[in-house]
Amino acid sequence: MNKQNVWLAASLEQKQEIMTLADNYMNFLSLAKTERRFVKSAIQLAEGFGYKNINEYVENNLPLHPQDKVYYNMMDKAVVLFHVGNQPLSQGMNILGAHIDSPRLDVKSHPLYEKDGICLLDTHYYGGIKKYQWVTVPLALYGVVYLKDGTHVDVAIGDHDEDEVFIVTDLLVHLSHKRMTKSADEVVEGEQLNALFGSIPEADCDKDPVKANILALLKDRYGIEEEDFVSAELELVPLGKARTCGFDRSMVLGYGQDDKVCAYTCLLAQLETSNEEIERTSACLLVDKEEIGSMGASGMQSRFFENQVAELMNALGQYNELNVRRALQNSFMLSCDVAAANDPNYSEASSPNGNMADFGYGVCVSKYVGSRGKHGSNDASAEYLSKIRQMLAKDNIVWQTGELGKVDQGGGGTIAYILANYGMQVVDCGVPLMNMHAPYEVSSKADIYSALQVNKSFLKNMK
Repeated sequence: MNKQNVWLAASLEQKQEIMTLADNYMNFLSLAKTERRFVKSAIQLAEGFGYKNINEYVENNLPLHPQDKVYYNMMDKAVVLFHVGNQPLSQGMNILGAHIDSPRLDVKSHPLYEKDGICLLDTHYYGGIKKYQWVTVPLALYGVVYLKDGTHVDVAIGDHDEDEVFIVTDLLVHLSHKRMTKSADEVVEGEQLNALFGSIPEADCDKDPVKANILALLKDRYGIEEEDFVSAELELVPLGKARTCGFDRSMVLGYGQDDKVCAYTCLLAQLETSNEEIERTSACLLVDKEEIGSMGASGMQSRFFENQVAELMNALGQYNELNVRRALQNSFMLSCDVAAANDPNYSEASSPNGNMADFGYGVCVSKYVGSRGKHGSNDASAEYLSKIRQMLAKDNIVWQTGELGKVDQGGGGTIAYILANYGMQVVDCGVPLMNMHAPYEVSSKADIYSALQVNKSFLKNMK
């Protein structure tokens, strides 16, 4: 397959579209750093395009009809959007799926402690990270806390220039000779990823005076007491807005692009095709917890998506258990998760002979991911890939193929295999990234544009 560069293939008008899309994406990414914030922003956008909460139909026993648009909010941490087509749902759907969680530092249930006159926030890292990358990086704090009386408190510290920031310290180089002889996975240990939280002691306090002062500030600002951390979900994430990267302004630098770059282009494709009459029902499935195995109620291993397909079918007057199973098996899906881009600084890890994604050559379709003998991979069929090829050729969309890296170098997985368990046709398709899982990741604006075009073509044309 001869790769084509998106920039060279694009017209002047398309290049402007690339830049405008990237600007909108960076604005969204800067606001939606956590899964809860992503879901909130996604629903606000969807309602602007006429989507309604499916619970309104379920709770009031109201019927749905072809071309209706509904969404389901799963615990504020996952969301699925449906645009109902003219065909019976049992004939299948066109599904775009991505995940909206990203590696981060989660605050523990008993997080505050004082040592040597410093109050620290104890954390547990989430997802696969290189722990040494997360020291000396300015961090913002987002999440929710439920007080003992059930009151819900939103926490967002980092949105404004005047807000506090937090940081995990590193040992100065002058005293690090012994530490720097350790292997990279040991030079910073998980229990050392604790953020500076305060240093002013409370007057006339004999025990942990700095912690006491912090607790007084939390009580004054939020009503939070120490025991309320037990019913909290708080995340430390890299501070700052997503930015244009490169002197030619061709790239995006920002936190959480795995997998929010794919989630955003899935969402946008669903919304931008919502005013068209469609035959096959389209769905945009944005889920949580992929980075830790897709477990939990809001992860893809749960049955919330299957349950919502059943609810949708019931509201359409088409429900029975066999029809639900047929709907899932007859569906097509793009599992939209980021690909590893070839990095010229570390080319020794790239798959050779053109089997690695390159920046600027479009979204990457991966027949398989997994590791060491394709373990954990969906491994899409040749028949389905043929359909994808024909679809993209018809719409003259620039794209590429690639693997995660050199054989036996490592590997990783996506949600593709979970949906494939229903018997549906699934293939991995995502934007290539450099710095994947680092605090700040890099993508190509051209590849983001390609992803949106592929997703829109898929929703409209796959059958």
